[in-house]
Amino acid sequence: MSYERPDGHTFSLYLTGGAGTRRLDGGPAAHGRPGALCVMPQGHSSEWEITDPFEFVHLYVPDDLMRRMFAETFDRDSRLMVLPEVTFADAPALARTLRHLTKAMSAGDHLLAEEAMTQTIKDFFVDPHYGGMRSRAISGGLAPHIRRRIQDYIEAHLDETIRLQDLATIGQLSAFHFQRMFRASYGVSPHGWVAHRRVERAKSMLSGMEPIAQIASACGFSSQSHMTRAFKLGTGVTPSAYRQRQSS
Repeated sequence: MSYERPDGHTFSLYLTGGAGTRRLDGGPAAHGRPGALCVMPQGHSSEWEITDPFEFVHLYVPDDLMRRMFAETFDRDSRLMVLPEVTFADAPALARTLRHLTKAMSAGDHLLAEEAMTQTIKDFFVDPHYGGMRSRAISGGLAPHIRRRIQDYIEAHLDETIRLQDLATIGQLSAFHFQRMFRASYGVSPHGWVAHRRVERAKSMLSGMEPIAQIASACGFSSQSHMTRAFKLGTGVTPSAYRQRQSS
Protein backbone atom coordinates (compact mmCIF):
# COMPACT_ATOMS: atom_id res chain seq x y z
CA MET A 1 0.00 0.00 0.00
CA SER A 2 1.29 3.44 -0.93
CA TYR A 3 0.42 6.88 0.42
CA GLU A 4 1.42 9.51 -2.12
CA ARG A 5 2.03 12.93 -0.54
CA PRO A 6 -1.36 13.15 1.20
CA ASP A 7 -2.96 16.41 2.28
CA GLY A 8 -3.10 16.89 6.02
CA HIS A 9 -1.21 15.14 8.80
CA THR A 10 -1.92 11.55 9.82
CA PHE A 11 -1.59 9.99 13.28
CA SER A 12 -1.94 6.19 13.28
CA LEU A 13 -2.13 3.83 16.25
CA TYR A 14 -2.03 0.04 15.98
CA LEU A 15 -4.80 -1.36 18.17
CA THR A 16 -4.41 -5.09 17.52
CA GLY A 17 -1.99 -7.13 15.39
CA GLY A 18 0.51 -5.42 13.10
CA ALA A 19 3.29 -8.01 13.10
CA GLY A 20 2.74 -8.50 9.37
CA THR A 21 3.17 -4.80 8.57
CA ARG A 22 6.50 -3.19 7.71
CA ARG A 23 7.63 -0.08 5.90
CA LEU A 24 9.44 -0.50 2.59
CA ASP A 25 10.76 2.99 1.81
CA GLY A 26 13.56 3.55 4.27
CA GLY A 27 11.81 3.39 7.62
CA PRO A 28 13.15 1.37 10.57
CA ALA A 29 13.64 -2.37 10.16
CA ALA A 30 10.68 -3.10 12.41
CA HIS A 31 7.13 -4.37 12.26
CA GLY A 32 3.88 -3.02 13.64
CA ARG A 33 2.54 -4.07 17.05
CA PRO A 34 -0.28 -3.07 19.36
CA GLY A 35 0.42 0.40 20.77
CA ALA A 36 2.85 1.42 18.01
CA LEU A 37 2.44 4.99 16.75
CA CYS A 38 3.09 6.33 13.25
CA VAL A 39 2.97 9.98 12.20
CA MET A 40 2.93 10.98 8.55
CA PRO A 41 3.33 14.77 8.07
CA GLN A 42 1.53 16.50 5.22
CA GLY A 43 3.24 15.97 1.88
CA HIS A 44 5.23 12.88 2.90
CA SER A 45 4.95 9.66 0.92
CA SER A 46 5.34 6.14 2.26
CA GLU A 47 5.10 2.53 1.06
CA TRP A 48 4.07 -0.43 3.19
CA GLU A 49 3.91 -4.21 2.98
CA ILE A 50 0.92 -5.75 4.78
CA THR A 51 0.67 -9.54 5.07
CA ASP A 52 -1.55 -10.12 8.13
CA PRO A 53 -4.83 -8.67 9.41
CA PHE A 54 -4.62 -5.89 12.00
CA GLU A 55 -6.71 -3.11 13.46
CA PHE A 56 -5.64 0.51 13.75
CA VAL A 57 -7.03 4.03 13.93
CA HIS A 58 -6.10 6.91 11.64
CA LEU A 59 -6.55 10.49 12.81
CA TYR A 60 -6.39 12.88 9.85
CA VAL A 61 -5.72 16.51 10.85
CA PRO A 62 -5.80 19.38 8.32
CA ASP A 63 -2.65 21.49 8.31
CA ASP A 64 -4.49 24.71 9.17
CA LEU A 65 -6.03 23.09 12.26
CA MET A 66 -2.63 21.81 13.42
CA ARG A 67 -1.04 25.23 13.00
CA ARG A 68 -3.89 27.07 14.68
CA MET A 69 -3.67 24.73 17.69
CA PHE A 70 0.10 25.16 17.82
CA ALA A 71 -0.18 28.95 17.80
CA GLU A 72 -2.89 28.81 20.46
CA THR A 73 -1.06 26.31 22.69
CA PHE A 74 2.37 27.95 22.69
CA ASP A 75 1.56 31.56 21.70
CA ARG A 76 4.15 31.20 18.94
CA ASP A 77 4.20 31.72 15.19
CA SER A 78 2.68 28.66 13.53
CA ARG A 79 5.65 28.33 11.17
CA LEU A 80 7.76 27.24 14.14
CA MET A 81 5.71 24.05 14.44
CA VAL A 82 7.69 20.81 14.25
CA LEU A 83 5.97 17.69 12.95
CA PRO A 84 8.54 14.92 12.34
CA GLU A 85 7.83 11.66 10.60
CA VAL A 86 7.44 8.82 13.12
CA THR A 87 7.28 5.07 12.43
CA PHE A 88 6.42 2.36 15.00
CA ALA A 89 7.18 4.53 18.05
CA ASP A 90 6.27 3.95 21.68
CA ALA A 91 4.28 6.96 22.91
CA PRO A 92 2.03 5.90 25.81
CA ALA A 93 0.29 9.26 26.32
CA LEU A 94 -0.54 9.61 22.64
CA ALA A 95 -1.63 5.97 22.45
CA ARG A 96 -3.98 6.50 25.38
CA THR A 97 -5.75 9.52 23.85
CA LEU A 98 -6.02 7.84 20.44
CA ARG A 99 -7.67 4.84 22.11
CA HIS A 100 -10.08 7.25 23.80
CA LEU A 101 -10.78 8.75 20.38
CA THR A 102 -11.49 5.30 18.94
CA LYS A 103 -13.92 4.42 21.73
CA ALA A 104 -15.70 7.77 21.45
CA MET A 105 -16.18 7.46 17.68
CA SER A 106 -17.33 3.83 18.01
CA ALA A 107 -19.93 5.01 20.54
CA GLY A 108 -20.99 7.93 18.35
CA ASP A 109 -19.90 10.47 20.99
CA HIS A 110 -18.68 13.30 18.75
CA LEU A 111 -17.96 15.68 21.61
CA LEU A 112 -15.79 13.20 23.49
CA ALA A 113 -14.04 12.41 20.21
CA GLU A 114 -13.31 16.10 19.63
CA GLU A 115 -11.87 16.39 23.14
CA ALA A 116 -9.70 13.31 22.54
CA MET A 117 -8.51 14.69 19.20
CA THR A 118 -7.58 18.01 20.80
CA GLN A 119 -5.74 16.26 23.61
CA THR A 120 -3.89 14.01 21.15
CA ILE A 121 -2.54 16.99 19.22
CA LYS A 122 -1.57 18.88 22.37
CA ASP A 123 0.14 15.78 23.82
CA PHE A 124 2.09 15.46 20.60
CA PHE A 125 3.21 19.08 20.73
CA VAL A 126 4.55 18.83 24.28
CA ASP A 127 6.17 15.39 23.91
CA PRO A 128 9.93 16.10 23.89
CA HIS A 129 10.63 13.13 21.61
CA TYR A 130 8.28 14.08 18.79
CA GLY A 131 6.60 17.48 18.85
CA GLY A 132 7.65 20.96 19.84
CA MET A 133 8.92 23.93 17.92
CA ARG A 134 11.83 24.95 15.74
CA SER A 135 14.41 27.41 16.96
CA ARG A 136 15.00 29.46 13.85
CA ALA A 137 14.50 32.91 12.42
CA ILE A 138 11.41 33.50 10.32
CA SER A 139 10.57 36.40 8.06
CA GLY A 140 7.22 37.98 7.48
CA GLY A 141 4.18 37.21 9.56
CA LEU A 142 3.16 39.25 12.59
CA ALA A 143 5.61 40.31 15.28
CA PRO A 144 4.95 38.82 18.75
CA HIS A 145 3.82 42.14 20.28
CA ILE A 146 1.38 42.66 17.39
CA ARG A 147 0.01 39.13 17.84
CA ARG A 148 -0.61 39.79 21.52
CA ARG A 149 -2.37 43.08 20.82
CA ILE A 150 -4.57 41.43 18.21
CA GLN A 151 -5.44 38.52 20.50
CA ASP A 152 -6.30 40.92 23.34
CA TYR A 153 -8.48 42.97 20.99
CA ILE A 154 -10.32 39.89 19.71
CA GLU A 155 -10.97 38.54 23.22
CA ALA A 156 -12.21 41.94 24.39
CA HIS A 157 -14.57 42.37 21.44
CA LEU A 158 -15.95 38.89 20.83
CA ASP A 159 -19.44 40.16 21.65
CA GLU A 160 -19.20 42.72 18.86
CA THR A 161 -18.66 42.74 15.12
CA ILE A 162 -14.92 42.36 14.50
CA ARG A 163 -13.88 43.81 11.16
CA LEU A 164 -10.81 42.87 9.19
CA GLN A 165 -9.90 46.53 8.81
CA ASP A 166 -9.95 47.03 12.58
CA LEU A 167 -7.45 44.20 13.04
CA ALA A 168 -5.34 45.44 10.14
CA THR A 169 -5.16 48.87 11.75
CA ILE A 170 -3.73 47.33 14.93
CA GLY A 171 -1.11 45.59 12.79
CA GLN A 172 -0.47 48.82 10.85
CA LEU A 173 -0.96 46.96 7.57
CA SER A 174 -3.40 47.04 4.69
CA ALA A 175 -6.31 44.64 5.05
CA PHE A 176 -4.97 42.47 2.21
CA HIS A 177 -1.42 42.29 3.60
CA PHE A 178 -2.64 41.78 7.16
CA GLN A 179 -4.76 38.81 6.13
CA ARG A 180 -1.74 37.14 4.51
CA MET A 181 0.52 37.80 7.50
CA PHE A 182 -2.13 36.60 9.95
CA ARG A 183 -2.55 33.30 8.13
CA ALA A 184 1.23 32.84 8.05
CA SER A 185 1.47 33.34 11.82
CA TYR A 186 -1.67 31.51 12.92
CA GLY A 187 -2.25 28.93 10.21
CA VAL A 188 -5.82 30.14 9.65
CA SER A 189 -7.52 33.28 8.41
CA PRO A 190 -8.59 36.04 10.83
CA HIS A 191 -12.20 34.97 10.30
CA GLY A 192 -11.35 31.36 11.14
CA TRP A 193 -9.53 32.39 14.32
CA VAL A 194 -12.37 34.64 15.51
CA ALA A 195 -14.95 31.94 14.78
CA HIS A 196 -12.94 29.44 16.83
CA ARG A 197 -12.55 31.83 19.76
CA ARG A 198 -16.31 32.52 19.76
CA VAL A 199 -17.06 28.82 19.98
CA GLU A 200 -14.51 28.42 22.77
CA ARG A 201 -16.12 31.24 24.76
CA ALA A 202 -19.55 29.71 24.19
CA LYS A 203 -18.27 26.38 25.52
CA SER A 204 -17.07 28.01 28.73
CA MET A 205 -20.35 29.92 29.18
CA LEU A 206 -22.53 26.86 28.60
CA SER A 207 -21.35 25.47 31.93
CA GLY A 208 -23.44 28.21 33.57
CA MET A 209 -27.18 28.89 33.59
CA GLU A 210 -27.48 31.73 31.06
CA PRO A 211 -30.01 31.18 28.27
CA ILE A 212 -28.41 30.03 25.03
CA ALA A 213 -29.74 33.06 23.18
CA GLN A 214 -27.98 35.31 25.71
CA ILE A 215 -24.75 33.35 25.32
CA ALA A 216 -25.01 33.69 21.53
CA SER A 217 -25.20 37.48 21.88
CA ALA A 218 -22.31 37.57 24.36
CA CYS A 219 -20.14 35.59 21.94
CA GLY A 220 -20.85 37.79 18.92
CA PHE A 221 -23.23 35.52 17.03
CA SER A 222 -26.03 37.24 15.16
CA SER A 223 -28.65 34.83 16.52
CA GLN A 224 -29.08 31.61 18.47
CA SER A 225 -29.42 29.67 15.22
CA HIS A 226 -26.16 31.22 13.94
CA MET A 227 -24.39 30.08 17.10
CA THR A 228 -25.92 26.61 16.82
CA ARG A 229 -24.60 26.19 13.26
CA ALA A 230 -21.12 27.44 14.15
CA PHE A 231 -20.99 25.44 17.37
CA LYS A 232 -22.00 22.20 15.68
CA LEU A 233 -19.48 22.80 12.91
CA GLY A 234 -16.74 23.29 15.49
CA THR A 235 -17.65 20.55 17.96
CA GLY A 236 -19.97 18.08 16.24
CA VAL A 237 -22.82 18.75 18.70
CA THR A 238 -25.37 21.49 19.35
CA PRO A 239 -25.01 23.93 22.26
CA SER A 240 -27.96 22.24 23.99
CA ALA A 241 -26.34 18.81 23.72
CA TYR A 242 -23.04 20.22 24.95
CA ARG A 243 -24.72 21.80 27.98
CA GLN A 244 -26.59 18.61 28.76
CA ARG A 245 -23.37 16.63 28.68
CA GLN A 246 -21.59 19.16 30.88
CA SER A 247 -24.37 19.07 33.47
CA SER A 248 -24.39 15.27 33.54
